This record gives sequence, C-alpha cells and structure tokens, in this order.
Amino acid sequence: MLHSRIAVSGASGLIGAALVRSLRADGHEVVRLVRHPARAGDEVEWSPERRYVDVAGLVGCDAVVHLAGAGVGDHRWTPAYKQEIRESRVHGTTAVAEALASLDVPPKVLVSGSAIGYYGDTGDRAVDESAPAGTGFLPSVCVEWEAATAAAQEAGVRTVHARTGLVVGRAGGAWGRLFPLFRAGLGGRLGDGRQYWSFIALHDEVAALRHILDTESLSGPVNLTGPDPVTNAEVTAAMGRVLRRPTLLTAPAPALRLVLGDFAEEVLASQRVLPGRLLDSGFAFAFPGIDAAIRAALR
Repeated sequence: MLHSRIAVSGASGLIGAALVRSLRADGHEVVRLVRHPARAGDEVEWSPERRYVDVAGLVGCDAVVHLAGAGVGDHRWTPAYKQEIRESRVHGTTAVAEALASLDVPPKVLVSGSAIGYYGDTGDRAVDESAPAGTGFLPSVCVEWEAATAAAQEAGVRTVHARTGLVVGRAGGAWGRLFPLFRAGLGGRLGDGRQYWSFIALHDEVAALRHILDTESLSGPVNLTGPDPVTNAEVTAAMGRVLRRPTLLTAPAPALRLVLGDFAEEVLASQRVLPGRLLDSGFAFAFPGIDAAIRAALR
C-alpha cells in the first residue's frame, strides 16, 4: 500500500498499538479512534455505547482497521461482563460500518476484528475458514460481531473479518498474563493440557493485518493464527525452555472454574485453527513455531 491514511480503533491495545507503530514507521498517516473529544490532529472521537463516530475524521481514509472490544480474558465472566463483551463488539462494529457507509467516498477496505472463538471447541480436528460457527457464548458473539459490518459491505467496502488466535506478546492479552507467572516459576499446565492453542506471534499478527490491507483478493473471514497449533502442555514446556524456569504446577479444571467463572470453559477448550487463506494468498510467517514466537515476544 502506498502512503495512505488509515484509521485504527483499539489503537491503545496490544495489537492496535503495535500496528500503529508499524504503519507510522513506514510513512503512513494513522488516525486513532478515541473515546473522548479529539485533542490531537490524529484523533477521531467515537463512542461504541452510543454507536457514534465523528464521520468527518474518517474523510480521506483509504482503510480502516477496527480492533476495539472489551477484553475477553480481563475479568471474571459474570452475566453483566458477558453482555459488555457482546455489546462492545456488536455496537462498536455497527457504528464503524455505518459511519463508513455514510461517506461520499468510503475507504477501500475495512479490516474488522474477530476471533477464532467463532469455531468453538474443535477438539483435535483442524479447521480453516470453511468451517461453520461453533456453539456457545463466544461463537454466538463472533457471528453477531461479523454480521455487524453489513453496512460497510453493502456500501462496496472490501470487508475482512480477521479471526485472531492467541497473540504471543508481552504487553497484553493472555500471554501478557502468562509471562510473569512463568518467570516466577509459577507456570504450568491448564487442565489436562491436551487442548490445542492456536497462537500467533505479535510480529506476525501485525504483518498479517498489513498483508490483508494490501491484498485486494482477500475478503470475508481470514484466520490470523500460526501454521502449527500446539497443545497447552506443549506451550507450557516451551515457556519453561525459553524462560529456563520449572513448569511443574498444574491448574486443575475445577480450580479454573472457581477463579474464572464461565471463561474457564474457553481456557480449557481446544481450538486447532489453521491460517488457510493467509497461506494461500502468499503470506510468510516470520515466527511460525512456538519457541520462536515466545523468543520474539521477549525481544
């Protein structure tokens, strides 16, 4: 993509912040959607709760990357927090899509966040983008979340649903909480450890988002996961190897349910998700293996 004007929501999160840094380093103009009145030239006010976006700030944007949403692993899953997870995604995405559709000249592409939670628990079965939605809370959220882009699609905007896996990064997300535990020698298997974790290095996540922006043939769902999902037991062993710490502890399933509530079922679920469309479109992973991804996060 030539030097472009790109709007990013969720720009203060783990992925969004890294994406903004990467785009700006290459000379792109980035405007950030923020939840307060714009105080700087690179800010655009929006409110997912009110389904409001200051449309004037999006004029002239070539692309929008929409990553905002309440953190899935940040709180115990009470009924109220589950509602916040759903509404932050569905209302926020609806607001962004309708804002783009209202522009005289909408951007060429909307990359809208989604998650591999779409597929539910796949057990040992490997799935790609052709697989149907699973059942349960997160699959139902993902289905609504992706459907909320309808206004942008109807306005002719190329729309991609970036179904992201577990991002291996130090500064946030699930892995941001794992690193301190493992460094302290308190890391270990979750449940029986046989559940698959479909991970992606933060570097590859950002590179994949940029690849999607640049690849006009990509639309619809695209899995952002590494090519080689591993089990939780393999993740535990890799963290121990890279950090040189013991990993003898285990967190039994009943204890996880006590601490995490309904979110425990997601931690214990197995998701063996493959990046079929990324690979078919020529994307190359810099850190495809779990050890390499962990080391990249520590650099």
